[in-house]
Parts: sequence; structure tokens; C-alpha cells
Amino acid sequence: MSVKMKKFCYMVFGILLIGICVAAFRMSGFGVDPFTCMNLGISMFIHMGFGTWQLIVNAVLLVLVFFTVRHCIGLGTVVNMVCVGYISDFLCWVMEDIINLQMNWPLKFFMLFLGMLFASSGVAFYMVAEMGVAPYDSMAFIIEKFSKGKIPFQYGRVCSDVVVMAIGVAFCAASGNSIFQVVGLGTLINSMFNGPFIQFFRSRIEKTLP
Repeated sequence: MSVKMKKFCYMVFGILLIGICVAAFRMSGFGVDPFTCMNLGISMFIHMGFGTWQLIVNAVLLVLVFFTVRHCIGLGTVVNMVCVGYISDFLCWVMEDIINLQMNWPLKFFMLFLGMLFASSGVAFYMVAEMGVAPYDSMAFIIEKFSKGKIPFQYGRVCSDVVVMAIGVAFCAASGNSIFQVVGLGTLINSMFNGPFIQFFRSRIEKTLP
């Protein structure tokens, strides 16, 4: 298999893992990822549909990425933006409506673990592919660039995750809704550890390419 084809497979596989990760978080009931947390909180506050608001945010971030870290835009950017939500919806539909999965506590914690594992490994796979990343995933690269390397990617990711999670909680509370609609144990774990885990998997996946 050529290097180009291998990278394409990495990109597709990584985005598939991210779709599974989002579905696992949703089914665990332990909260959503930090970026979704922010978008849910703001969409509740301004009374706009979640999908519409998230599309607007992604478009704004894409413009920011274009003028700062343009190399992060590619086929993987588009595939990620279009496919992750549909993969997640499909898996939730299969597991909840077709299989009628009953989520007991051990299964909830297993889904939380699966979500964390695939969140970091999925992003690592499609970043190593170098075929573009999602607009939000590029934020850590922007932080790294403007800090002139003083804040490496993994810590830049923690910074961006903590900030967007806090924004989501603040807007959710301001809208009069329970903050537990947008944040949970999974959100907290994801925001603190996803960046280092992504870097951990990246360093190992990169060794599989010539």
C-alpha cells in the first residue's frame, strides 16, 4: 500500500473513531465533549437550533484557521464536519432503537472509557494523515503558533477545551437550564486529558509511516 493511500485510510479510520466516540459519550449519559458543550449552552441561550449554531461556529472557526494555520484545511476537514454527526446518530439509532440496549452502570462506564479512547486516538489518526482537521481541532495549533511553541499542542488543546467548556456551562446557566444538560464527568475528563492522549497516540501512529 502506498503512503498516500495509507494516509487516506488513516483519515477515514480516524473520523470513524470520532463518530463512535461521540455516540459513546451520548449513550454513557456522562456529558458531551467540550466543543459540543459550548455549542449546546449557547444555542439554548439564544434559542437557536443546535445544528444551525454549530454550523455557524464551524464556519467562523474555518475562516480563522484559513488565515492562521491554513495547512490544517483539507479533505479531512470537510469529511469530519459532514460525517461525524451522521455516524454518531446512526450508531445511537442502531444501539438504542434496533438493539434496544439497556444502559446499566457498568455499560455506562464502559461507554465513557470507549468515548475517551476513541476521542484521542481518532483525532490522532486523522492528524497523522495530514489531510486536514476539523476547525475546532485546529485551535490548539493556533495556540501553539501564537505562543511561539511555548504552549505545545497537547496543552493548547487542554486550554481550548477548558475555555469552551466554561463558556458552555455559563451560557447554559444563564439560559435557566440545568448545567448537567451540557456537562458531566465525561466532559471534565475529556477537557483535561484529551490533549495529552492525542499527543500520546500521534507519536506512536507516526512511527507506522515511512
